[in-house]
Amino acid sequence: MSDSPSPHLRPSWDEYFVQLVPMVAGRATCDRGRSGCVIVRDHRLICSGYVGSPPGLPHCDDVGHLWRNVVEDDGTIRTHCVRTIHAEQNAIVQASKYGLPLDGTTVYCTMEPCATCAMLLIAAGVTRVVALRRYHAAQQSRDLFAAAGVTLDVWYDEDQIYDNQTK
Repeated sequence: MSDSPSPHLRPSWDEYFVQLVPMVAGRATCDRGRSGCVIVRDHRLICSGYVGSPPGLPHCDDVGHLWRNVVEDDGTIRTHCVRTIHAEQNAIVQASKYGLPLDGTTVYCTMEPCATCAMLLIAAGVTRVVALRRYHAAQQSRDLFAAAGVTLDVWYDEDQIYDNQTK
């Protein structure tokens, strides 16, 4: 019998922060896409965000969704809930409220950011995005990140599936 303890497998920094994303997403208040986001600099969590309505306004979980149809150039109609702020947007707002610059940070998120969030992350100075899964409408985001020199790493090469999803 050995007295030596079993080896502890310490997670890498990416594994550590990726594991926090679902916990943050658990606070989301829109069941259509419960996503979360953490923003990190030098292995330190700077801020987090999750899908939810602005403070003081009703949440989808309480009053239902606020649907809008968006018609794409190819005629595809996508249905979006516009009651909530995306996880990445909420994280950026949190950083802003507390005076935390985001230059040189890494974002860990549930799925690839939408194009609007991608532009905001680029403008804020984010240099790397780590997404757990693909977002079905993220080609423009991928193009924006590539053009801006932002590294995009996707852990699972499969689309994030959520309720009421339209392609």
